[in-house]
Amino acid sequence: MNDHMRQRQNCERFGAAFILSEPSAKVGIALGTLTQSPLNALRHKPEGDTCGWYIWGGEVLSDAPDFFQPLHVEHLSAICADLVPYLGLGPGWRVLLAPGQEDVWFDRALTGN
Repeated sequence: MNDHMRQRQNCERFGAAFILSEPSAKVGIALGTLTQSPLNALRHKPEGDTCGWYIWGGEVLSDAPDFFQPLHVEHLSAICADLVPYLGLGPGWRVLLAPGQEDVWFDRALTGN
């Protein structure tokens, strides 16, 4: 099954509209944290050449200006494959993955409403 089909299935499973994260769009990713658990992701509204996703590992979301680095969506499967099935979830969605744990929820605060 390809990535887009898995993303659509997850959107159906969580009752969310499918919003494509274009392969050429950028995510913000904290590359130095990806070995930490849990793996976290949240999606803001896409702006410019970004898709709105921010990804990091661990319990702490740093506010350091260099915490996130830009990465094209098309490279995520090689770096952070576990999150690729969730990339179709729209702005406001959050994902937390840990061994034996999958938490996916809508956070209205991320949409500014």
